[in-house]
Formats: sequence, C-alpha cells, structure tokens
Amino acid sequence: MGTTKFGKQGWTPERLGNLAGKTYLITGTTSGTGFEAAKILLSRNAKVVMLNRNPQKTQDTITTLKEELGNDIDVHNIRMDLGEQASVKKAAEEVLETVPQIDALICNAAIAQVPQQKITVDGWESQMGVNYFGHFTLQALLYPLIEKSKGRIVTVGSMGYNMGIKTIKFDDLNWDKGYSSNKAYSQSKLAQIMSIYELQDRLKKAGKTAVKAYACHPGSSKTSLIKTSGSLLLRFIWRIMQLTPMVQSAEKGAYPSLMCATEADLDQKGFYGPTGSNNFTGPVGEHKIEAHAKDKVVAAKLWELSEKETGIQWGF
Repeated sequence: MGTTKFGKQGWTPERLGNLAGKTYLITGTTSGTGFEAAKILLSRNAKVVMLNRNPQKTQDTITTLKEELGNDIDVHNIRMDLGEQASVKKAAEEVLETVPQIDALICNAAIAQVPQQKITVDGWESQMGVNYFGHFTLQALLYPLIEKSKGRIVTVGSMGYNMGIKTIKFDDLNWDKGYSSNKAYSQSKLAQIMSIYELQDRLKKAGKTAVKAYACHPGSSKTSLIKTSGSLLLRFIWRIMQLTPMVQSAEKGAYPSLMCATEADLDQKGFYGPTGSNNFTGPVGEHKIEAHAKDKVVAAKLWELSEKETGIQWGF
C-alpha cells in the first residue's frame, strides 16, 4: 500500500470540518458511492442537491437519509436524465433558478457494461451519451454559477480509462462496427477524464482561476453499477469478486470524490483514487495517470467535437 500525502491512512472524511453554508450537487445518488458521498456531506451539515433520474428511488433515498441523519438535513432532488440532453438542460435551468451557489459539482452518475449497443435519443452510444456528453453539457451550463461560487467540478472517472483502445474512436464514436460493452465504457470514462484536464488548460488560458477541476475514480467498490446494466456472466463474476479483498465498501469508494470536492490546495494536475495494488483499494491519494489520458491533440479534438455534438459552448 502506498503512503499518500495524507499519511498511511490516506484521505478520510475525518479531514472534513463543519460544511454548514456549503452546497454540493451530485449526480447519481440513489445507490453506491453517490449515496455515500451525499450522506457524508449531509452529516457535516452541507446542503446537497441531488440530480437523479428516478423520482421513486430518489424519494426512498431521501427517506433513508432522513432516517439515518435526522429530519433537519438540507437535501433535495432535481430530476435529470443524463441520457437526454433536453432533460439535462431543463435540470440545469432549474439549478440556476433555485440554487444560489455551487461549491462543487460531483459528476458521479454512470452506466456501465451495457451488453448490446444502445443509442440515446440524441444519437450517441448510451455509455458515451450518459457518462460523457450528459455531464459535459451539465458542466458547461452550470459553469457560470460554479465560477461565481469559486467552486469546483469533480469528475468521477474509472480505472477503465486505461483499458479498451486508450484513445477516442473519432471515426466510429458509436461503435457501429464491433461494439464491445467494455471498450465503449472504457472510452466514455477516458473521455470524462480527458475533458477535465483539457478544461483545466482552457481555464488557465482564459485567465479563469476561480474554478478548479479534478479527476478521480472510486477504485473497485461495492456498487450497483454492474448489477444494473452488466451481462449475466459479468454479474456472476462480480458477485464472486465482492467476497474478496479486491473490492472495498461503497463508502470508501466515495472518498476520492469527497476529497476532490473539499480538500484545500489539492493539485489539479493529479489523478486521485485508492493507491493500493492496481488502484482497486487502499489509502486514497494521488497516483499515476497514463499519458494517453493527457494527450493534448486528442483532448482538444474531443472538446471541439463535444461542443459541436451538444451544441453547447462554454462561457469563456
């Protein structure tokens, strides 16, 4: 296990003070690391705005949080389906009308290992559409308020960025030829991470230093991600894996995003997650990111393509 700048234990929520007066937006909080992140922030008196697709699951989540933390917690949901740009735009509008500040936007929601190629209503392969384009649009639309709040954008990537083809398949973004659930997922996560480092460079160039942008990943956590969209075989393998030390709790999986959302003086160039073997588990801190995730040429091309595909321009 590596030692991090936070000591042998790595970053833990014990470093969080009282977060009263702070507001955090989190996508995908009805289970897994998103739920745990919301719970930890609320337990430190922060206000949490959840962005979830399913109203019933959301209501159950809020009920659970109130049962565990008390009725005084400041939590509400704005309905948003990342797989539909119209829904993302509508939710962003509602955020801008009703939420006075954003200390951090945590882009946590994801779909994974979709067994057959699915195309979103906007015409993108589903994992790319939800994980990447949905969040790209959300970040761009909320950017003015995040800037006003001197806030942060935190993208929850995955070590999957380092599997698959390790670049963006510009000539066949939707995998019309030879769709593979793993490769498509991998590409969506690489795109998410790449765009964060590209955003950093663009902010710097524009002289915009108020907003900080971070990339992290949860390691290998007990979440419902595979359970909800993976194939039967994959779900079976995952069930076996969860019984081994190769998988940690969903709560620990939330630590990297919480650290990136709250920790002062955190280097934006870093990539954050568990520092144990294969970066699956272990103390949370900064660790190596492979060069292809910071490929400037690919990242710039992806950014331009994203603005064109979504029709969304960032306000700088």
